[in-house]
Amino acid sequence: MGVVAIVIFGVLAFGAQLALVPVHREPFGGFAFTFGFLNAELSGQILALDLALLGIFGSAGWLHGGLGAAATVLAILVAIAFAYLFVVGLRAHRVVLESLRAARGVRVDSFLPSEGGWVRWWRTCIAIPFRGRGIRILRDIDYVGDASKSHMLDVIARREPVTGAPVMLFVHGGAWTVGSKREQCLPMLFELATRGWVCVSINYRLSPKATWPDHIVDVKLAIAWVKAHVGEFGGDPDRFLTICGDSAGGHLAALAALTANEPAWQPGFEDIDTSVSACVSLYGVLDMTGDRTMMGLHGNALTNLLARAVMRVQVQDAPDVYEASSPYHRLHPNAPPFLVLQGTNDTLVTVETARQFVAKFKELSDAPIGYFELPLAQHAFDTVCSPRCTATTRGIAAFLNALVNARESKPTV
Repeated sequence: MGVVAIVIFGVLAFGAQLALVPVHREPFGGFAFTFGFLNAELSGQILALDLALLGIFGSAGWLHGGLGAAATVLAILVAIAFAYLFVVGLRAHRVVLESLRAARGVRVDSFLPSEGGWVRWWRTCIAIPFRGRGIRILRDIDYVGDASKSHMLDVIARREPVTGAPVMLFVHGGAWTVGSKREQCLPMLFELATRGWVCVSINYRLSPKATWPDHIVDVKLAIAWVKAHVGEFGGDPDRFLTICGDSAGGHLAALAALTANEPAWQPGFEDIDTSVSACVSLYGVLDMTGDRTMMGLHGNALTNLLARAVMRVQVQDAPDVYEASSPYHRLHPNAPPFLVLQGTNDTLVTVETARQFVAKFKELSDAPIGYFELPLAQHAFDTVCSPRCTATTRGIAAFLNALVNARESKPTV
């Protein structure tokens, strides 16, 4: 049975390797993400599993002889690797707090008090983001009027009625081709809702059925719906409306924030104000041109995907289309406040993309900006309630709360 033990611990070791040193070279980036990100975010649970299996196998006599000794050594190495991953995840609390203090244009010295929030230590242990009794979700509200599943949104809010609440509009990721409003960034949405925000999570048309710019048009339609109707659910977009997205949703959120009232992307509702108060981009695709100084070898994979399924035109044949769809190329002096989050181990969106976006933002705009760069974090690190996700969730809430307070304390003319 020593062989069985070696195989099991070998699988755990492979997961640890993908979390610690993922393969960035294409076409392995997607594989490294798919099989690696949960190993980093569930490192504490996997560490406990590894030690439990070591004890069980030892008690069962599976670890005798040469194979057993090899399995024991492998299990110990696995434990060390996952213990290191767990400690790095715990240190994300310090990384986020230091990043909050370093944010430009807004003062954030600490997290919001844990009392009154959704995140708790036991939620981190469970990992799965159950919403809790204090939150209500009103599902499948049509924000266009065509009864399409692609044009449905959910409203997430505190069960107790709220009035005049700040609003979060969330756009899911999924490479513009997959994904749903019910799946992503749930810890952040539940945290904000528990703290009195009204959150709106949307579907939008997906490729390959939809062709660019259908996706961004839908996001702007959702902004228009929020401004007209979220008051019915207790939200006040005039007080504060932030847009947020992850991955491809981070791209759409950032692009919408930077292109308010763009007539070409507001067909039939050109006169509607689609500006927002702030934007949060979680590992967003902030450049669509495949620029190698930012994306490296990932740039080719991105532009191939876009040409095949989203844009339906090659980047070399329509560079203006790709640039116009890139938040990096749409930065301007009147940009709203931004918060950018990026992991250093992300194999789908490079950390250099986020760094260059933030640097250019600071050059062009005086608006507040924060940047959380998270060591060893992979793409979609905030899908489960890990220590890292808990830290970023509390950090996002603190940053947005500071923006709301600064806006409300600003003297009126």
